[in-house]
Amino acid sequence: MPTLHTTLRRPVITEKGLQVKEAENTLVFEVATKATKTEVKQAVETLFKVKVATVRTANYLGKERRRGKFSGFKPDWKKAYVRLQPGEKMPEYVDSL
Repeated sequence: MPTLHTTLRRPVITEKGLQVKEAENTLVFEVATKATKTEVKQAVETLFKVKVATVRTANYLGKERRRGKFSGFKPDWKKAYVRLQPGEKMPEYVDSL
């Protein structure tokens, strides 16, 4: 059984992530690769005490990284866009920017 913190790994704090947060009332998280949309929805609702309207996910393949003659790959990861219902207060997980 996945827990809240194994499902939601970290918020994605980028320019695009912050624009989507302000314009579309949507939060962006890096989530576990095997997490389903339902698990992500339940984790966000429990952790931030808000109502979730929709969840969209995207899988990303790890990029190749080289160190001299040695090469390897960064791990694959999954991103979730979580849209809150209208009227819900946006949680502030990034106050220091």
